[in-house]
Amino acid sequence: MSERVITRRRFLHSSATLAGSLLLSATVLEAAPPKRIPTAVDQVKLGKTGLKLSRLGIGTGSIGGSIQRALGQEEFTKLIRYGYDQGITYIDTAEAYRTHEMVREAIKPLPREKLFIQTKMSGRVEKPLETIDRYRKELGVDYIDSLLTHCAVAENWDQERKRFLDAFEEAKQKGIIRAHGVSCHSLPALTKAAQMKWCDVHLVRINPQGVCIDTPAKKWNTKSDKSHIAPVMEQIGIMKKNKHGIIGMKLIGNGNFKNLADRKKSIEFAMQCGLLDAAVIGFKNTAEIDEAIKLMNAALKETV
Repeated sequence: MSERVITRRRFLHSSATLAGSLLLSATVLEAAPPKRIPTAVDQVKLGKTGLKLSRLGIGTGSIGGSIQRALGQEEFTKLIRYGYDQGITYIDTAEAYRTHEMVREAIKPLPREKLFIQTKMSGRVEKPLETIDRYRKELGVDYIDSLLTHCAVAENWDQERKRFLDAFEEAKQKGIIRAHGVSCHSLPALTKAAQMKWCDVHLVRINPQGVCIDTPAKKWNTKSDKSHIAPVMEQIGIMKKNKHGIIGMKLIGNGNFKNLADRKKSIEFAMQCGLLDAAVIGFKNTAEIDEAIKLMNAALKETV
């Protein structure tokens, strides 16, 4: 057989193999679904709790809840239900905000199983279990999805609040709360919390401007700046490594970011840092909800 015939056969074989590979590649590409773009209202997993909530939550504690209380029940109810219609199922409250009863009225017609309700306990509560029962009545629910010990500042807050921690765990075992955790307001408290197995959920203060975030001072309202961002993010990274549930707050700098560019920058930072499961923002009208969803969607699109 001539070398010319062998060469021709090799050429035809190679061509057929290449054509088959190209056809297979085209088929695989055609069959592969497009990568889904995440959104503000996706239902996301909260750490390793097994719970889900909308990525964006409605906060009811702007300036201690005074902004939401000033709306009155009717307008507050409209706000909660508008958010729900957009896909926001996470509602964040606290005894200190004095909005429990307002939340109860707002969620009455909504399916409880689709909501994620988080509240917080602070102060010198002598009987935490009885207080949890009161919270459930005030909220009109059989169980609370996430209960946090509120505004921890001491580095040994777990010892100072051991009565809370033990009661929260007992309540979790009884099924009257589904997860427990902490809202920290100092870097020492945050550092302690990041290491604790007890913490299912963290509510963390985060923004790239360094406004109202945790500092080394053991005070809840110490003035902060950009120098505090790195140590805060380091601790949030440890929480993530430990598979804790992480929810961001203070994205709007406690309402101080009046400029759209600042709000956009902060939401981009929160959504693109890769550390948060969800985030909560306090709203006073539907336009603010629309803006937050739009900014979050745009920021999340850049992560794909």
